[in-house]
Amino acid sequence: MTTVKLRRGESQESLLKRFRKDVGKARILSAVRKKKWFVSRSELRRKAKRQGIRKAKRKLARKRKRQRW
Repeated sequence: MTTVKLRRGESQESLLKRFRKDVGKARILSAVRKKKWFVSRSELRRKAKRQGIRKAKRKLARKRKRQRW
């Protein structure tokens, strides 16, 4: 859990800004969004496979682009 303490002379806006930054770094919101709905293991595997294929295609495209230069 992310906690921030109010520093001496710090405004509420800067405290909130620091809190949001810490939450973003900890990736708390993304984890909460993922857990919002149940996803089966098979669905997770399919999603990972699709991401791997997409990543491989992008890597291949970058490699081809470099070779043209």
